[in-house]
Amino acid sequence: MIDPDAFLETEGRRVWTLERNAEAWHQAFTVLRGGLEAGTVERVVVVCVLQGAGKSTWVAQREPEAGTVHFDAALPGARHRAPIIALARSCNIPVAAVWIRAPLALALERNRQRPADRRVPEASIHSVDRLFEPPTTDEGFAAVRIVEG
Repeated sequence: MIDPDAFLETEGRRVWTLERNAEAWHQAFTVLRGGLEAGTVERVVVVCVLQGAGKSTWVAQREPEAGTVHFDAALPGARHRAPIIALARSCNIPVAAVWIRAPLALALERNRQRPADRRVPEASIHSVDRLFEPPTTDEGFAAVRIVEG
């Protein structure tokens, strides 16, 4: 699994700043690119949804599939998902989407239950909710799966 937030971890807690976030995304793409170029990735699955809706939990509950990489991030719009799709397709690797469809109220409640350093500001969750465009095959996904959160 590739989760840009994982690159925000420090000893004992997660630290978010604008600069650290930009570097975390850079590192996530570096890891994805490395796997694609090494030929160890046969399929990319983009898991997108509101923060707190259950992306990471859903991925953690999957049986590992050799050659499959799950990219775990909110990615609210097609423009946010496009770089991942383009990178995978440049290596002739298919990309699927999993949309964890969960109500805003549920995502907010789950977010409130997280440890303090892992909580996302509620304004950010509301922003992703406003910006969210359901993933489609028209944007380049080989398949789109909807999972009720």
